[in-house]
Amino acid sequence: MPDPTEPVLIATFGAALGIFVLSAVFQKLAAKNTANRDIMEPVKPGPPVDTDWPYQGPAVIEPPGPPRIGRVATWFYRPVDLLGVGLVYLVFFGMAVASARAAGKEGLVVDAAGLVTSIVFQFTIAGIVTFFVIGRIQPVDWLGLKWRSWPSVFLIAPAAVVSVWIMIGGLQVAGFMNWIESLGVETVQDTVKLLQKSNDPWILGLMTFAAVVAAPLCEEVVFRGYFYAAAKKFAGPWAAALCSSLVFAAAHGSLTALLPLLIFGVLLVLIYEKTGSLWAPVAVHCCFNGATVVTQMVARYYNLPLEISP
Repeated sequence: MPDPTEPVLIATFGAALGIFVLSAVFQKLAAKNTANRDIMEPVKPGPPVDTDWPYQGPAVIEPPGPPRIGRVATWFYRPVDLLGVGLVYLVFFGMAVASARAAGKEGLVVDAAGLVTSIVFQFTIAGIVTFFVIGRIQPVDWLGLKWRSWPSVFLIAPAAVVSVWIMIGGLQVAGFMNWIESLGVETVQDTVKLLQKSNDPWILGLMTFAAVVAAPLCEEVVFRGYFYAAAKKFAGPWAAALCSSLVFAAAHGSLTALLPLLIFGVLLVLIYEKTGSLWAPVAVHCCFNGATVVTQMVARYYNLPLEISP
C-alpha cells in the first residue's frame, strides 16, 4: 500500500485554503449587506439629553465592522497581509510536500548543518512576518508582550501540556496509532528518532535548542502571532483558528502527528485569544516540546520501551 502521507497533507492544506476563502467571502458579503442596510434605514433619534446636568460625558463611538471577539487585535492588518499569509502558506506547503517525498528515500542523514539550517530558517520566516507589520505597530503591542499576568504561564503551560497528553492517550486507547500503522506509515517522527538514536552531543544539543527554543518562539510568531491574526481579520476568528491550525499541523509533514497537532494548534489559538499575549502559547509550546525531549532522554537513559510519541 503506498504511503498516504503526501496526499493527506495536500488535502489538509487544501481544506485550510477552502475554509479561509469561503469564510472570507461570506464575511465580506455579510459586511456589505450590513452597510447597505445601515444606509437604507433612517437614523433613530436617541433619548433626550438632560441639559440641566452639568456634564454629559464624551460620546462613545464604536469602530466600524463586526464586534471584536477575543483579545487579539486585528485593526492594523491590511489587504497586503493577504500576501504575507499566502507566502507563509506556500512556503510550508512546499516544505511539507518535499518532506513527505523525502521520507521514503533511504540514506537521508540529519546532521548538524541541517539542524542549523532549520533553525536559521525558522528565525528567518519569523523575521519576514514581523517585517510585514513592523511599520504599522510595534512588536510589543502586536504580540501583547507587555503582559502583566505573565506568572500565570506557570499554571497555564503545565495544565495545557497535561491536557494534550490526555488527548494523545485517548487517541492511542481508541486505536489511532494501530490504524496509522495499518496504513504503512511510520509512527515515530524523525525528530524523535534523532533524540532516541543519535550519540553526537552537538546534534542532541542543536535538536534540543531547536525543539525547546527556536520552534516555540518562531512558530508562535508565524502561526499564531501573524497567520492566525491576519486570517482572523479577513475570515473571522473561528475560520482563522481552524485554518491556521490545519496549516500548522500539516507543516510538520507527519501523518501520525497531524491530528494531535491540529488539536494542539487550536488550543494554542484559544490560549492566545484568552490571554491576549503571545507569551502564553510560547510557554505552552516550549513546555510541551521540552517535556517531549526530557521524556525521550529519560527513556533512552533507562532503556525504557517508549516508542510512540507525537
